[in-house]
Amino acid sequence: MRLAVILFLVSTALAADAKKPAKPANPRVRFSNPSTIAKPLSTYSQMVEVNGGKTVYIAGQVAVDQAGELVGPNDFRAQVEQVFKNIKAAVESAGGDMNSLVKTNYYCAESVDPTQISALREVRDRYINTAAPPTSTFVVVKRLARLEYLIEVEAVAVIKDK
Repeated sequence: MRLAVILFLVSTALAADAKKPAKPANPRVRFSNPSTIAKPLSTYSQMVEVNGGKTVYIAGQVAVDQAGELVGPNDFRAQVEQVFKNIKAAVESAGGDMNSLVKTNYYCAESVDPTQISALREVRDRYINTAAPPTSTFVVVKRLARLEYLIEVEAVAVIKDK
């Protein structure tokens, strides 16, 4: 009974937090979930409208560090962490930050145990603006460019004009 009450309180708090209006990091970008299509089951926006700013396309990032070494062989969470570090470094090099992301495409190797996929959301949510999350596509693929790659993520960012 006590656990049920705690779970109810936590879920109520999370639901209330999810209803808070998004605070756009860039007033020229509007994140939305139009009422004319189904609301997402998880944290992403169905649509992003861009009005001005610099658009940056970030190639698919894999779990390779700055020295070109694979991070986290056979460790999905470690690979996701490195992928987001790479995306962050790329968007910052273009003058933006992680709030600048408007679109992410995830390519996950089918060799990844489905129970590990929740690690993707946990790591991602430490990097993105969960109040105004980028649009998102998740695809399971046979394999990636190298067998040891478990996840690849490409991104699009819109960076405010200076």
